[in-house]
Amino acid sequence: VGFAAAAAISLGRALGGVGGVGSAVVFCALGLAFGVFARDNRLSTQVKDRERQVLTEFPTIAELLALSVAAGESPVSALDRVVRRSHGALSEDLSRVLARVRTGEPVGVAFESLARSTGLPIVARFATGITVAMERGTPLADVLHAQAADVREAGRRLLIETAARKEIAMMAPVVFFVLPVTIL
Repeated sequence: VGFAAAAAISLGRALGGVGGVGSAVVFCALGLAFGVFARDNRLSTQVKDRERQVLTEFPTIAELLALSVAAGESPVSALDRVVRRSHGALSEDLSRVLARVRTGEPVGVAFESLARSTGLPIVARFATGITVAMERGTPLADVLHAQAADVREAGRRLLIETAARKEIAMMAPVVFFVLPVTIL
C-alpha cells in the first residue's frame, strides 16, 4: 500500500511535469519501506495484545479445567466444557486442540502441538504439564492448580516490577514542581 501510494503520487507528479524518474524511484522505495515498517509494527502490536490477553485469561481457564477434572470429568470433556464456557485467545487455542483430539489425534500430541505453536512459555509449560500428567498418571487437577498459581504469581511479580519503574517516573514531577513550590 505504501509503494502503491508513492507510485500514484509519483505518477501524478510526472504527468504534471514535476519531478524526475530518480526522485520517483527514491520516493517509491521510501513508500515501500514505510509500508513494511508500519505493517511490521502493527503485527508486533497485535502479537503483544494477544499474548497479554492469553496471560490474563490463563489462570481462570486453568482453574476451570482443574475444577472440572477434580469433579470427575475426563480431561477431554473438561476441556470441552471450558472451551464452551469461555471466550478469548486461549480458549480459541484450546478449541483447536479439542478439534484435533476429536479427529483422532492423541491428547498428548495435540497439547504438544499447542506447546510448539504458542509463543508464550507459560502456555507451553501448561501444555507440557498436561501431557506429562496424562502419560504418567499423576493427578491432573493438582498440576493445573499449581500452574494457575504460578501464573498468578508471575503476574503479581510483573505488576510489582512495573510499579517500581513507574515510581521513579512519578518522582520527577514531585521533585521538579511540588518540592520547589513548597520550599518557596
